Amino acid sequence: MVFLHARGITRTVELPDAEPLHILRGVDLDVEVGDHVSIMGRSGSGKSTLLNILGLLDAPTSGTLEFDGVPLDRMTAGRRDRTRGRNVGFVFQQFNLLPRRTALENVEMPLLYDGGRGFWRRRRLAAEMLERVGLGERMAQMPERLSGGEQQRVAIARALVRSPRLILADEPTGALDVETGATIMTLLDQIATQAGAALITITHDPHVAARAQRVFRLSDGVLHAEEPILEPAA
Repeated sequence: MVFLHARGITRTVELPDAEPLHILRGVDLDVEVGDHVSIMGRSGSGKSTLLNILGLLDAPTSGTLEFDGVPLDRMTAGRRDRTRGRNVGFVFQQFNLLPRRTALENVEMPLLYDGGRGFWRRRRLAAEMLERVGLGERMAQMPERLSGGEQQRVAIARALVRSPRLILADEPTGALDVETGATIMTLLDQIATQAGAALITITHDPHVAARAQRVFRLSDGVLHAEEPILEPAA
């Protein structure tokens, strides 16, 4: 079943005293439930821009996007925000943890905006997710006391605590060493598979892209399907 349906997605930025900047020129993409897609491309090719549009953080200049069967142009701003909060989990390269909050408090943050039982159960849900990513004994630590790999695990726990149906990972291993990055991707793959969530990974790393079921390259503002990538030799 197609969960995310994008056709002709463009993104143009108007610049003062210069020609408009065409970042995306017509992106087509279908993502099914449980799918794992990797998008590669050089720096500045528009990968993060596309991810923000697919995750309902931004709107395209033109084109159509359907999220779980609902066209984006039929969503009010409030409905779009609620849909994103319930269904999308973001994993960022730079972690974006709150420095004055413990690991547990960072993971709790998305649940503070939950109008249902999640709000009242937020501490237990956050603790369970941290246990799941192997940080059960590090819950009370501030980010500065955690290693890079541990901080990324906290970021993953925060992204997944609301059980999103779509996980968007923007260069999730870019700030990590090779061994830690491989561990993080294995963890992300396992949790996405167990939850039945679709996973879209933005990366320049062929080791990361090789884990995906389908690989695309973003070039000249358009997605091009690539042949499956074999795991590079160590």
